[in-house]
Amino acid sequence: MDEETEYRIKRVQAGEIQDYVYIVQKYQKQIFMYCWRLISNKQEAEDAVQDVLVKAYEKIDLYKPEVNFSAWLYKIAYHHCINIIRRKKMQQKWKFRLMAQDQSAISPAEMLDNQLFNEPLSRALEKLNVIERNLLILRVFEEKSFVEIAGILNKSPDAVKKKFARTKIKLKKWMRPKEEELCQNYNVLLKTKI
Repeated sequence: MDEETEYRIKRVQAGEIQDYVYIVQKYQKQIFMYCWRLISNKQEAEDAVQDVLVKAYEKIDLYKPEVNFSAWLYKIAYHHCINIIRRKKMQQKWKFRLMAQDQSAISPAEMLDNQLFNEPLSRALEKLNVIERNLLILRVFEEKSFVEIAGILNKSPDAVKKKFARTKIKLKKWMRPKEEELCQNYNVLLKTKI
């Protein structure tokens, strides 16, 4: 450790808190980079640096010169970041559990929305032309009968049924094979509307 840092630490320990600015300026950037690499989130790393530097200030009386100050500061940063990571994992775990519990309480319309707006299906829906997308929206989301859709589109009910069937086939084709099971679930949902 350099003599200037050691001198400033002793002054802060003696109550000269303005000298802590030097320590912050010297270590802030490198502690930020360390936290950012651990947490992988810039905003959280910025917050973590502030927390680490405050903790170091609060515990500066516990610092002993036998240990490198930089190592002491990194140890505080490490434990702080590990706590953030654990907290995030715990929040995700609880969020997942809550979502799983909510699944039993959701309506059939919400189940359909969840099925329809997953990644592979969303990509496939984007490939549909406006007419096909409109047909799908009217049939699935608005729950219109083929007769009602035929009236809206000025087509025969049989033509609407055929177009709807072709649209379902297109969706299947555009979805990747590993999403085959989801596609089957989707067709089951669509068949219940027919």
